[in-house]
Amino acid sequence: MLPTSKAFFIAFFGTLYAGGVPTPIYPPARPSQLEEHLRRQAGILRNAGAVLLVASPETIAVGRLLKLQVESLRDVVSVETLSKGTGTLPGQVAPHGLALLQYTSGSTGTPNGVALSHLNLLANIRAIGQALEAGPADIFVSWLPLYHDMGLIGAWLGSLYFAAPLVVMSPLTFLVRPEQWLWAIHRHRATLSAAPNFAFELCLRKIEDATIAGLDLSSLRMLANGSEAVSPETIHRFAARFAQYGFRPEAMAPVYGLAENAVGLAFPPLGRAPIIDRVDRGALARNGNARPAGPNDLNALEFVACGRPLPGHEIRIVGAMGELGERQEGLLQFRGPSATAGYFANPAKTRQLFDGDWLNSGDLAYIADGDVFITGRSKDIIIRAGRHIYPEEIEAAIGEVDGVRKGCVVAFGTHDPRAGTERLVILAESHETDPAAVSALRQRMRTPPRGVSTRRRKRSFSSRRAPSRRRPAASSAAPPPASCSSKAGLRCIRSRYGGKSRGCGLPAWVHSSGAFAAYWVRSAMPHGGGALLCCWAPFSGPWFFCCHVSRGAGRCCTARRAWRSGSWGSGSR
Repeated sequence: MLPTSKAFFIAFFGTLYAGGVPTPIYPPARPSQLEEHLRRQAGILRNAGAVLLVASPETIAVGRLLKLQVESLRDVVSVETLSKGTGTLPGQVAPHGLALLQYTSGSTGTPNGVALSHLNLLANIRAIGQALEAGPADIFVSWLPLYHDMGLIGAWLGSLYFAAPLVVMSPLTFLVRPEQWLWAIHRHRATLSAAPNFAFELCLRKIEDATIAGLDLSSLRMLANGSEAVSPETIHRFAARFAQYGFRPEAMAPVYGLAENAVGLAFPPLGRAPIIDRVDRGALARNGNARPAGPNDLNALEFVACGRPLPGHEIRIVGAMGELGERQEGLLQFRGPSATAGYFANPAKTRQLFDGDWLNSGDLAYIADGDVFITGRSKDIIIRAGRHIYPEEIEAAIGEVDGVRKGCVVAFGTHDPRAGTERLVILAESHETDPAAVSALRQRMRTPPRGVSTRRRKRSFSSRRAPSRRRPAASSAAPPPASCSSKAGLRCIRSRYGGKSRGCGLPAWVHSSGAFAAYWVRSAMPHGGGALLCCWAPFSGPWFFCCHVSRGAGRCCTARRAWRSGSWGSGSR
């Protein structure tokens, strides 16, 4: 339970040398998150059967609270204390032996610990290196958290294997001053770096030209964009904005991976500019056919090519009747030497993971000309009146509304018993607090920008009208706790949303002064008070928007799972 620091590197390899299995978990970000942090991490530690927790001196006290909740935990120590120990190191470990546990969720239910062997890790690092043509001449700059697979395996272990220098930054430094990431690339003449899509949006939104005068990004030969949905608009805008600073469009590399395959699964060819596929939205929504759209089709959907399977790995797309052909959307499955053998101490989840010798990713995708195009999470798709609604598209459209923070919109569906289909719920973050400004924002959300959402709404919003428009009620309660990356929590929020409804069939949305957006950020950021905006959206059917207005808040996790990962407090009325 260590932050990005020298101590993390020592603890990780010290555990391996001692014959143990490292299991990175994140330290508490702020006192207000302590209760949820303890609940989540205690679940992980119990599932892992952890016997020793290594923490920083500042978080030893938190670790002792965890020790009271985890029977297997014998002690909580710092790296400094362990460094004074003596003993004999065990012999060599077996290649198939457990090398790392990566926990992908755990805010609710049983945590999923992805069990990775030494062979899994080495196979993935070698395959990625082959795709990147990595070597000692490369220099990698990373601000990614070391408890995250992209930062731990992709950046650190990958650089170590290929003897490439790694420049490590604190994630907080990037979140507060994103230009420092670009300047680190400039100063060290980095050839490789990686980040989720939100990071590129943060650069576009927060970096002023005056702070990057003289910046040179021409040394980059690959800048991987992965770990969450890749936005075509973000790719275009980032390339256009930073072209004057030497950034080449072909350096941007949308990639695809998941913890169950260590980190990476699909990479594009080196030196190829991103491919954006335009498909007929009606054909995709009706029968899953990703048919290319005509050049004049203003309603076309755009998806980004995330590359081809890494060497030695395979990907296929399957439907209810088996494997699907070219340009048919279905569930993405994979297999290869990097694939996990299952979830640690969780046989039920492991059985769900496997389909013969193939593994289920949980993602929807199609393949065209050898490239993989991710269309969304299978459990995130909203089905309304028989039509598939892609949350990413709605979030992008509402994010363009003036006053709504781009990248801070979350859309999800919940069952509407009156309509017999799904209700679409959207939460959007804004800095506005003035009542007049909030009222104006409500109107803008009712009529999204023509240039953006006119195209999107034709696919995302049903043409059927509801018999009545019930207005939601807003009251106060506690905000959702932090565990932004949890996929299991998706189901929790969806069920709690429906479970706390009043007579109108809509829940009482909750606000506790000041910290709502803090539960959406991955790291601590300054924030202030806010207000809750709920407005009825006159599109079609019983839909509404709920917008929490928070001043100076940090970034919201981009995926819907960020919102659904939390659990509501008991104070709702």
